[in-house]
Amino acid sequence: MQINPVTLEVLRNALQSIAEEMGAVLTRTALSPNIKDRRDCSTAIYTTSGRLVAQAEHIPLHLGLMPDIVSAVLKKIPLENMEPGDAVIINDPYISGSHLPDICIIRPVYASGFPIALAANLAHHVDVGGCTPGSMSTMSRDIFHEGIRIPPLKIMHGGKLNDDLVNLLSNNVRTPEEMQGDIHAQVSAAHTGERRLQELARRHGINKLCHCMENIITYTERRMRSAINSLPPGEYQFEDYLEGDGISNMPLRIAAKIELIDGEMKVDFTGTAPQAAGPVNATPGVTKACVYYVSKAIADPELPGNHGITIPVHIFTPEGTLVNPVYPAPVAHANINTAQRITDVILGAFSRAVPERVTAAGTGSMNNFTIGGTGRESKFFSYVETYGGGQGAMLGQDGMDGVHVHMTNTRNTPVEVIENYYPLQVEKYCLRKDSGGSGKFRGGCGIERVIKVLSSEAGVSISAERSIYSPWGLHNGLNGMTSSCCIQKPGKQAEEYRPAKFTTIVPEGTIITLKTAGGGGCGKPEERENEKVKWDIKNGFVSPEKAKENY
Repeated sequence: MQINPVTLEVLRNALQSIAEEMGAVLTRTALSPNIKDRRDCSTAIYTTSGRLVAQAEHIPLHLGLMPDIVSAVLKKIPLENMEPGDAVIINDPYISGSHLPDICIIRPVYASGFPIALAANLAHHVDVGGCTPGSMSTMSRDIFHEGIRIPPLKIMHGGKLNDDLVNLLSNNVRTPEEMQGDIHAQVSAAHTGERRLQELARRHGINKLCHCMENIITYTERRMRSAINSLPPGEYQFEDYLEGDGISNMPLRIAAKIELIDGEMKVDFTGTAPQAAGPVNATPGVTKACVYYVSKAIADPELPGNHGITIPVHIFTPEGTLVNPVYPAPVAHANINTAQRITDVILGAFSRAVPERVTAAGTGSMNNFTIGGTGRESKFFSYVETYGGGQGAMLGQDGMDGVHVHMTNTRNTPVEVIENYYPLQVEKYCLRKDSGGSGKFRGGCGIERVIKVLSSEAGVSISAERSIYSPWGLHNGLNGMTSSCCIQKPGKQAEEYRPAKFTTIVPEGTIITLKTAGGGGCGKPEERENEKVKWDIKNGFVSPEKAKENY
């Protein structure tokens, strides 16, 4: 079927709009602040064979690994074993590739009795059981410590919700009402995608819509190959280190070699440390998501986000290593820390090929902060948040202050929401002055948040990075400031500094301070002043006549 470029672009944007609407439904109907306010979720549309067609601009890590989830589900429950009104739920990392709090729901879409697409979403639930509130213990030694594992199961059958399954799941978590509310929101989002795709099929015809989906992928693949061809061919290597696994402080090496040749990219992680005892092991799905993210960002940031990006990219992850662990290794904090370090390593390798396109190292972690216990009316609560930090600078651009970088894209929880929803008090929330690395272009500043625990007792898990190895600068730019965390218990004058990853129990009145790392600088610091003047003149912030007076 011949489809003209205008129609193809119209349908491509229509599909992306559907994915965005699914995300809006999910965040507006969710119960937990983690999804409702922080928007720790993602939505996307797939072909019936499980190939990504369109995605909303949500969490890069989710979006990069969701194709693995959809493909794995189709192997366990083939499309011929589904019918209109069905939906599948899954969170098992050794099938889905993410960690247990990330629950995915996939709904097949039918038009005139024929399957035309799959609507899927993934959301981070605030508790899925396990040994600590929030299901994010830094001391887990296997997957069984981390919560309940859900294999691919039908959460809906023939349009009816499987209440028995929902009750079984919510009976195994600390915050059952939130889980049920968020699952209902995910089901609603998938249903919205189904309705909109059916409307699109009626408007354009089933054959044209399905043909366009495949054409969109082919078009993106062509552009991706062309973009890779524009990069200098050759081999480029880099390595960086995780600061321990939560159980041991022993540094863990992540190494990668990139080969660019004939419109294809090969990424080899040989030389990476063996899998860890603690929960920082990244499944292949997480590792691939990081590579795809960097590949698009470096090769062509304007590429449509779909399966076409992945076709020319080949990834080797040695089994039994930090980037491809063997069951039942714990994985909870791979999304939080290991994913960010994998991204740093791939960017570091690209800095040797196309230095003008690469940022210096950023805050280097999603800086996970979890507090849980018994709150108001003797009900369990689970506060889960990831904190931003400094973005690395690049040639021609300062790093942004206090933002999430790379594999995450969540918002912060407003102070009012934290204090209204949880037995917590926010004592301080600000940028860390001068925490970004100096340079011709400076790195972004990290943030500082101070929280006081108001419940009688609470379990705390914090997982951060860059407390020892500071975010590196580029082109003689200076490193960003390291992260730090401390606890001050009631009646104590001195603060107790803690390692970047720890799990503990604290009494009421405890004050916890987390400071995130700044971003690395880019270029020689002594060149900054003149460059700042030129940049401000160019962008109209100051006239040439006033430049000397202002600076």
